[in-house]
Order: sequence, then structure tokens, then C-alpha cells
Amino acid sequence: MGEDSYTGNLYQRFPVTVERARGAVVWDESGREYIDMMGGYGVAVVGHCNDMVVAAIREQAGRVITVHSSLYNRTREAFLEALAEVAPAGLTGIHLNNSGAESVEAAIKFARKYTSKKGVVAMRGSYHGKSMGALSLTFNPKYRKPFSPLLEGVSFAGFGDIDSVRDHVTGDTGMIIVEPVQGESGIHVAPDGFLRELRELCDERDILLAFDEVQSGLGRTGKMWAASHWDVIPDIMCVAKGVAGGVPLGATLTRPEILSRISKGEHSSTFGGNPLSCAAGKAALDSIVQDDLAGNAGRVGSHLISELNRMAGRHRIIREVRGLGLMIGVEMRFEVREVLHDLIGRGVLMLYSGRNVLRMLPPLVLSMEQADAVLEGLEGALRSEEERRNVR
Repeated sequence: MGEDSYTGNLYQRFPVTVERARGAVVWDESGREYIDMMGGYGVAVVGHCNDMVVAAIREQAGRVITVHSSLYNRTREAFLEALAEVAPAGLTGIHLNNSGAESVEAAIKFARKYTSKKGVVAMRGSYHGKSMGALSLTFNPKYRKPFSPLLEGVSFAGFGDIDSVRDHVTGDTGMIIVEPVQGESGIHVAPDGFLRELRELCDERDILLAFDEVQSGLGRTGKMWAASHWDVIPDIMCVAKGVAGGVPLGATLTRPEILSRISKGEHSSTFGGNPLSCAAGKAALDSIVQDDLAGNAGRVGSHLISELNRMAGRHRIIREVRGLGLMIGVEMRFEVREVLHDLIGRGVLMLYSGRNVLRMLPPLVLSMEQADAVLEGLEGALRSEEERRNVR
């Protein structure tokens, strides 16, 4: 009967059934190969079936899979130590959960408890998840409207516009949350100086600054954390997606005094910190560091962005190329649906943002040769689209 008979109409589906995957490549059930520029929506940071992650999962599964956080576990402890080691300075208070949305939900509660203030300023174009709290901080009306009313006290300022942020701050604002690179809205990089201005504003008004690095973190932009490009450290940071090499795991990192304000029983997670995810997480962090995946993302990403800008000079249907490292958006003058399906025929899987942006979130193991193959496929797909639309 197929998946759709059971799962409803919740996802935009592509006509590919993935049977296996390795590195930056996936194969369908007929054995056809695709370069994976989707990366599980940014999850496959260390590459599909990373050797270190697979070995860690196998070893841990043979010992113990679940240990609730009411008991201690050395695998969890090792992961926490590894995460604290690569975290921005001072963010050593760590709550383990299972996803990006959960990490944002925890951030909302931690900020409210610590500041005793309910207000949150998020950004226009923001995306923080679809659970009710995270959805309240997500800008796009198409996600919000069907589920209103959402959390009170949330307002949306202009991304990159510090004056707009100031205008939205009130005496009840306890947190300002921002993605250093916005993903869902089409890969928009924070303007130089903006994150520093937010840090200064939060210090000035006694507000917590939260960075959502769920999509932009873990080496994707060429540094371990996207905010490191501007040397700004938040009070709270949300992490998930690729942190466990494909196994569900999320984390909310805070300054210790923020997390210590939460009393026993006020926030918890049954599966958060389970040994299987933590074993995978420790292996994934080790791989990012030891294999210099952030460095590879910087090098290959710079090559892709440079070549895509040259491509824009040849194709009028490209409006703009944006990105940092291997977090790239190509804004088109038309809808990208036909281009995405054309690329599948050329052996490339690619994402979208909205209707007119091609989005690339490949595994950080993507090679220069694979990047060039993607560029070749995209060149052909754009030529076909121009012919279809009679663009010259």
C-alpha cells in the first residue's frame, strides 16, 4: 500500500525510495546512485553510515540502550564532556532532549524561569520548529495560523535590523532568539555586526540571548558554530539535527546559573540522554573534530558558492546566491519544483525553501568532485528550465 496510506499528507514527497547510503551518496531500491544535497534536512553532518558512529551504536546496543536520567551512565557522561569541550565558552549547563523543536521548547522555559519575564523577540523569517512553543517563535504565517492562539508575548523583529529589535523589546522581554543563518526562509546570513549588537542590547537590558544553531551548527558553515564567525557567545544555544550522526538527539546549552534555576521535576525527557544516542553523539563529535569536517565544509562550500555565482551570470533565472560553508541557498525567479525533479533524473537530490529557493544542506564529507558533479547537474537542469520557460 505504501507509506502514504498510513502517514497522511504531512510531507512534500519526492519519487525516490532510499535503500542505503554512505558518505554523501544514497542509493534507491533499484541501485541508482544520487549525490545527497538534502542530507536528511541537514542531519547527515558526518556523512551517512559514518564508520565511527556505526561502530559506537553497535557496541552500545550490545550493552544497554536505555537508561533514564534518574540514573547515571558513563556513555552519557562522555558525550556531555565532549559536547561541553566544543561548545562556546561558558555554555556548560546542558539539557539533553531529542530534537531541535524540543531544544527550543526547553530554551523558552529556561529563559522564563530565569528572568521571570514572558516576552520573547524572534526574527521575521525565523524557523524554530512546529511544536506549540517552538511554533510560537516561528515566523511563517502558514505554519502558525491553523494552530492559533499560540504563546502570548512573542513579537517578530527585522532580521539584521537592530533598530527594529530595539523597538520590539519591552520591560517584559526575557529572551531574544535568532538563527545566525536562517535556513527555512531561504538561507539568509546575519549581517556583519548584527549578532554583536544583539549581545550588547541583551547585556544592556538584562535579556537572555539565545542562538538556534540546530541547522547552522556542528561545522556546517565552516566553523563549529555559525556564531563563531562573529565571535559572539549567547546565553542559551539550541543544538540538534546532526549532533548524533543521524540518531535522534537534541541539546539545550546554557550558562550554568540558568540551568541551575530549574528545580527537580520542572523539565525532563524520558528518552533524552539515552546511551544509544549519546554513544552516537560522542562518535559524531569526534568525527567532526578529527576529520576536520568544518574545514571541509568551508573549502567545498566556498567552491560551490563561487561557482554558483558564476552560474548566476550565465542564467537569468537565478536571482541570488546566498550561504556560508555548506549551507547554501539559490534564489530563483520562478518556482523550483521542476528543477528539483529534473535534478533527481540527473542523480542529485536537493532541497527547497519556500517555492523559489534551492537549498543545499549536504553531508560535510562532500568532496570537490561530488560538488562539481552537482554543479554540472544543476547547469543542465537550469538549461532545461530555461528552454521550458522560453527564457533567453
